[in-house]
Amino acid sequence: MDTASSQQRQRPLYITLPQRTLIVLCGPAGAGKSTFARNLVHANQHAGFAPTMIISSDYCRSVIFDDEASQQANREAFDLFHFIIAKRMRQNRTTIADSTAISWDARRNLLELAHRYNYHTSLFIFNITPDICLRHEQQRQRRVGADVINYHFDQLQQILLSSPQEGWGQIYQLDEEDINHSAANIQLHVLPFTPPPEA
Repeated sequence: MDTASSQQRQRPLYITLPQRTLIVLCGPAGAGKSTFARNLVHANQHAGFAPTMIISSDYCRSVIFDDEASQQANREAFDLFHFIIAKRMRQNRTTIADSTAISWDARRNLLELAHRYNYHTSLFIFNITPDICLRHEQQRQRRVGADVINYHFDQLQQILLSSPQEGWGQIYQLDEEDINHSAANIQLHVLPFTPPPEA
């Protein structure tokens, strides 16, 4: 398993991924995960990255309930979230799962999905302080409030300790500089998928 934190490495960060990879974003609300995902895709267009690679739980909520902030459709939204990811895996597509993934159940569900389709996994942990998350949240239409963000940050400290034992293929810890300058900081090399020979 590859692991790296912002303090342990130099920028830019070069990451090699198999085409059949599930990239899981994990961090508090307001940490900048969705912005990071869009910047990452834009910076790696040369590797075939496209906006459609990003599967967002907020988008799935809006599809079902016309409101990405609604918690009434939370279960249905994540059913759709996992359904779309699974469909992409069946087509051997690199996929970015954009949700908080703060709970172990959320991460385990994604790990199990990846294992079912024999996918490589890469966990990006957003180690962003509550103050910065709250500042980001003021610019968002969907706001969860300080109590939720502080709870997420407390959970994040446990994730930083437990994630190396969870079964991820790669783990990267990102700080605010990574979020703000991801296009320059992170460059991906995607290994093309070669189907196994027919028996």
